[in-house]
Amino acid sequence: MKNPIKFGLLAAIFVFNVTANAQKITSWSKEVTVIKSEPNKTVTVDGDLADGKIMEDLSWASSSSNACFPATQNLKYRGNHVLYATTMQPRSIMKIVVTPDDESANMSLYSYRIGNGDFSLVPNLPRSITCESNEKWNRPWKNKVQTHERKVEFQNPGQNTYNIVIGVSDPKGITTGKYKVSVILES
Repeated sequence: MKNPIKFGLLAAIFVFNVTANAQKITSWSKEVTVIKSEPNKTVTVDGDLADGKIMEDLSWASSSSNACFPATQNLKYRGNHVLYATTMQPRSIMKIVVTPDDESANMSLYSYRIGNGDFSLVPNLPRSITCESNEKWNRPWKNKVQTHERKVEFQNPGQNTYNIVIGVSDPKGITTGKYKVSVILES
């Protein structure tokens, strides 16, 4: 027969260690600007790449758990990154538009959807439900025209609420640039 005191002590130590090491994040960090999206409205905030910071590790973006943009596009995301967060309601469509103040600016946009209780931020993003990106094209596309605006869209036909993280970046060497982030929520 096992010693119940010894077993109980070991179990208590194990529970304490698991609890002490589990640091569940329950809100956005101070690095993130929260945008309060409103049903059937457009909410716009001003931004500046000077407020961001360079992200050296972009491996999260091309991992199969996120599939945000291929590693061949990393050069377009080597500048400062500025992060925003919002909430996507059930049965809605969310459109995110980044409009640089300078039409010649070379900005990039990425955005990912995670669970409502998940506050994971890049580059420490183990997985996302979906991730979208939009950057300057390497070449023209037949019958398409790209403007200076960057756009992504998410659809949520289900019953769940999701957190949406928005990242604005640019190529290495460009550390400033003003823009507007618009979140359009159709429900």
